[in-house]
Amino acid sequence: MKKTISFLICMAMSISFAIAQKSVTIKAGTIVPLQAVKRVKAADVNEGETIDFRVISDIVVDNSIAISKGTLVKGVVNEAKKSSIAGTKGRLVINISNLILPSGEQIYFSNTAARLYGKNRTPLAVVTALFVWPCIFIPGTKAVMPAGFEVQAVVAANTEVKIN
Repeated sequence: MKKTISFLICMAMSISFAIAQKSVTIKAGTIVPLQAVKRVKAADVNEGETIDFRVISDIVVDNSIAISKGTLVKGVVNEAKKSSIAGTKGRLVINISNLILPSGEQIYFSNTAARLYGKNRTPLAVVTALFVWPCIFIPGTKAVMPAGFEVQAVVAANTEVKIN
């Protein structure tokens, strides 16, 4: 008898918890503003390395916070080329594909990347090298993503998330 009563109490508690937990749908195309956590130089990172971004502001759906400000988002370095001689510019491309909420749910982004390019100084290096040989060694400028660099991620598909 006691086992039956405790079983019924447990079932009632789990049902009331499931009912109390609300969920909302984050629509495809929702913009999630992100900001780089730290400064990243193309010369200092390798392809495949992860870079942290942080959500800048709460994403509110149906008067509930679906994504909290400060949620960490991981980006992956897709291209990292340092500047080199003859004016070649540096390049840095970081792909941001998804974020994982504290509840474990994932939100995927469509074609979101932070792209930074240095300045191409090849024409300057080549023209001045015609007159002064060592000028061929003029490098292009570096690709650097400063801390606080902002990028907008776009939600790829309608995603239902639980709200506490």
